Amino acid sequence: MTAPEHRAAIESSLELAAERAGDLTPLVYAKLFARNPEMEALFWRDESGKIRGEMLSQVFDAILDFISERRYAGHLIQASVSIHTEYGVPLDVFGTFFGVVSATVREVLGEKWTPQIGAAWDRVLHELEAYVKAGEPV
Repeated sequence: MTAPEHRAAIESSLELAAERAGDLTPLVYAKLFARNPEMEALFWRDESGKIRGEMLSQVFDAILDFISERRYAGHLIQASVSIHTEYGVPLDVFGTFFGVVSATVREVLGEKWTPQIGAAWDRVLHELEAYVKAGEPV
C-alpha cells in the first residue's frame, strides 16, 4: 500500500488538475502521441475521443485503487497489458502511459506542483513500472 502522504499528494494533484483543466483526455493523448507518434494510428476508430476518454478514466481508477487498497488495480493492469499487446502496443509504450499522465498533471498544475507531489508520483510510477514489466500481481 502507498504511504498515506503519497496517496494524499496524488489524490490532491488529480483533483487540482481536474479543477484547472477539466477533461485531461486531450492533453494526455496529445502528450502520448507526441512521444509515440506511431500510437495515434491505433485510435483510427476513435473519431469522437470517447474511447480515449474511457481508457483514461480506467487509468485514473487504477491509479486511485493502486495508491489505496489495491483491490483490483493489479488485475486491471495485467488484463490491459495483455489486451494492448494484442493491439500491437509495445510493453514499453504501455508502461510509459502512467508517466504521461503524471507529466500532464504536472504541466497543468504548474506552480502548484510541489516536491512532495513529485516524490509521490515518482514512487508510484516506479512501483507501477516494475509491476507492468514483471507482470506479477501487486
